[in-house]
Amino acid sequence: MSEKILIIEDDNTLSETLAYNLTREGYNVLTTLDGSSGLLVAREQSPDLVILDVLLPGLDGLSICRILRREMDTPIIMLTARSGEMDKIIGLDSGADDYITKPFSLGEFLARVRVALRRRDSQITPNRLVAGDLVVDLVGRKIELKKKIIQLSNKEFDLLVELIKNVGIVLSRDLLLTKVWGYDYVGETRTVDVHIRWLRGKIEEDPSSPEHILTVRGIGYKFEY
Repeated sequence: MSEKILIIEDDNTLSETLAYNLTREGYNVLTTLDGSSGLLVAREQSPDLVILDVLLPGLDGLSICRILRREMDTPIIMLTARSGEMDKIIGLDSGADDYITKPFSLGEFLARVRVALRRRDSQITPNRLVAGDLVVDLVGRKIELKKKIIQLSNKEFDLLVELIKNVGIVLSRDLLLTKVWGYDYVGETRTVDVHIRWLRGKIEEDPSSPEHILTVRGIGYKFEY
């Protein structure tokens, strides 16, 4: 069965264009033009992915994102005409998995859809994460890279787990700080950058040109494999 994608977008021309191209890719596509209807359809249809505009009539996209994130683990890609760093951070911290600024190319859009769906289908078990040659033992708190044990500190381990669990998804520094160091941490976000550098030194073949832990300028980091 093909994946079900819900588009919540009030620009009818854009909605129809995206729906047409997603259908051509083999996806089952649902569309709504306002926030309230979109939330209702998401709850009734349980889509595999939600494409969500930020500015919607009725219920806005950020509110829908927060509601859906409380109720389900469906990947969410937000669309917006705003390109400011703070707007992106707010969207991602609201629970979105990715953030695309209008105008965008169709190729970029389809690629991000594939990444979001791949995350949903990633090899996650209660006890182990697998990302290519990297295997994470969540119970024993051990990391294997190409069958060799990699020694990590507790924070390095927790940071890597958070990145792998959200493979392909951009995570802001503030979000990583909250997830790994806790809500009551009072240090600087530079702590994240320092630990990312240490992690790259241990798992990247060339830390100066990383292939797995990638920097997303102005926002944070994402993991790819």
